Amino acid sequence: MAEQTLLKVEHLTTEFELPSKSFFKPPMILTAVNDVSFELKTGRTLGIVGESGCGKSTLGRSILRLIRAQKGRIMWQGGNLLDLTDEEMRAARRDMQIIFQDPIASLDPRMTVGDIIAEPLTVFEPKLTRAQRQDRVREIMAAVGLVPEMINRYPHEFSGGQAQRIGIARAVITRPKLIICDEPVSALDVSIQGQVITLLRRLRKEFGLTLIFISHDLSVVRLISDDVLVLYLGKVVEAGEAATVFDHPAHPYTQALFSAAPIPDPKLARRRERIRLQGDPPSPLNPPPGCVFSPRCWKATDICRTKMPPTEQVRPGQTAACYHMDRP
Repeated sequence: MAEQTLLKVEHLTTEFELPSKSFFKPPMILTAVNDVSFELKTGRTLGIVGESGCGKSTLGRSILRLIRAQKGRIMWQGGNLLDLTDEEMRAARRDMQIIFQDPIASLDPRMTVGDIIAEPLTVFEPKLTRAQRQDRVREIMAAVGLVPEMINRYPHEFSGGQAQRIGIARAVITRPKLIICDEPVSALDVSIQGQVITLLRRLRKEFGLTLIFISHDLSVVRLISDDVLVLYLGKVVEAGEAATVFDHPAHPYTQALFSAAPIPDPKLARRRERIRLQGDPPSPLNPPPGCVFSPRCWKATDICRTKMPPTEQVRPGQTAACYHMDRP
């Protein structure tokens, strides 16, 4: 049976208007997400990777319309999310949830855990009685590895890992179709990271979830993702099936990014060739002409500095935007 497309993003661009340093100059435009397109099939996990500041989180929040995109389309269940009214978008969010990066900061310290997890039910299923909501909360707490007897405790009484489980429970209690995981394990210890990743994989299977997993930790992305999207300065430089992209990175930036990932075996780490990029990423306020990676790319030629490379297929299940990509 062919997998159905759950989410299709077409040429999405998200910009922020910043005040000019001079009263007489127009505002500056910062392009955080630049002409991004991808498809996500039902039941799959898409990993989004890249350096800090490349637009990963902005892309995720733009999809949920927590940040408003200026251009493009977000096709969801036959309609464009950017065309929905605020009331229609609020109803659509029943099937689209988010897990935030900081587990403690994402929880209201004045609410009990039971009330925090039940809050989506009060919004999307207002006809439920309090007893029915409590039963649903206890059920989902058990599913994410929390003792239901903790239902009346407050967030400060939990560890970071437990707090993230509360955030996960809040996200899945409405049985959504899509969950955007915005760096959900970056603030946790390594041992706790493994537990949370195992939990997400189990919940995806049990509840039929589709995930967008945003992270800078490549080992975690490789473990959980079916597909991967590599961002640089708000643009997609490479995309495809995770196994193919990780084993055969084609774009120079992807190669440099993957070469910086730590290896647990010190002997292998010493033998591995590291690609050290020169300089810092350009400012999104003033991106370079042509390929945005050209100022730091060791393969760049004159055409790279003047003309944006098209996105081309490298091999089945893998695309990249580079004039000098590694081809099979």
